[in-house]
Amino acid sequence: MRWDNLVENPAPTGNSALFTADAVTTRTFDTPEFRGITFHEVRARSIVNRVPGASRMPFEWTVNPYRGCSHACVYCFARKTHSYLDLDTGLGFDSQIVVKTNAPELLRSQLASGHWHGAHIAMGTNVDCYQRAEGRYRLMPGIISALRDHANPFSILTKGTLILRDLELLRQAAEVTDVGISVSVGFVDDALWRTVEPGTPSPGRRLDAVRTLSENGIDCGVLMAPVIPFLGDHPDQLRATVRAIAAAGATSVTPLVLHLRPGAREWYMQWLGNHHPHLVRRYERLYAEGAYAPKWYQRRITRYVHELAAEFGIGPSHPGAARRLPARKEQRSPLDDPGPTQLTLL
Repeated sequence: MRWDNLVENPAPTGNSALFTADAVTTRTFDTPEFRGITFHEVRARSIVNRVPGASRMPFEWTVNPYRGCSHACVYCFARKTHSYLDLDTGLGFDSQIVVKTNAPELLRSQLASGHWHGAHIAMGTNVDCYQRAEGRYRLMPGIISALRDHANPFSILTKGTLILRDLELLRQAAEVTDVGISVSVGFVDDALWRTVEPGTPSPGRRLDAVRTLSENGIDCGVLMAPVIPFLGDHPDQLRATVRAIAAAGATSVTPLVLHLRPGAREWYMQWLGNHHPHLVRRYERLYAEGAYAPKWYQRRITRYVHELAAEFGIGPSHPGAARRLPARKEQRSPLDDPGPTQLTLL
């Protein structure tokens, strides 16, 4: 494996390794929750990473204590990063997990550096920092403590309910700096969840975490991602999801349509061919122009979700405040009429 090339955003001619091969310890644990997973423990040289300028991400700096993710989401856009290590982007991404064991101490050192000026740090934007491995390695308490002690603003995006373990640390951090928490829930369809996100807590459990965070004074938004074309985008599915998000007390909901970058695209399309072969051609047409669905489709989803959010009253509220959910209105959604453009996908 090319451990010497493990940089967060590798450049074609770069040679700045985060660690060398002699700094890697490989472990397996014969317990039910970790069976079939190999952990590569490393001591990283750097933990605060700058996001490439061409990225669509709305932040500049990230911290990623793990590489690879046992959530095993078939659509995960981060799969390509495993190829930088000569690791498989399919099952290898799900089961070969790189653990940066010195992440908390390294972050504390970097925050104390005179070169650091307190910029916002985003976490969970590549792979989930509260994936299953975190239950064993416990890197996030040290990371949050360092950010708290330096009053450094940060945000966390997760599908993991393990974030509740660190509730008190998050409350302490929120007293001294800006803390943003988002939980990812793209749908509440359990059958869909079991096939596309097999290693994650159920959508219901994630929404329970949203509710608990809100009840404890920590505002929590929901990234409604991904909205999966032809499998999770029916108006009834979108309505059920937004309604459940509102009932959980989320402060906001942000829809994001599935995107299929290289690495993820091949793995997802293989899964689609095995489970929903009748949809393969529709996907090939929908994503013919690249990794992202057409703008008209994204706008249609976004508009409808925003309408539902307004209907169900999602927005800032007092912590733990219950939502008054209106009775369902029988109305025609903007997705009910596909229009001539969408008809070409059938």
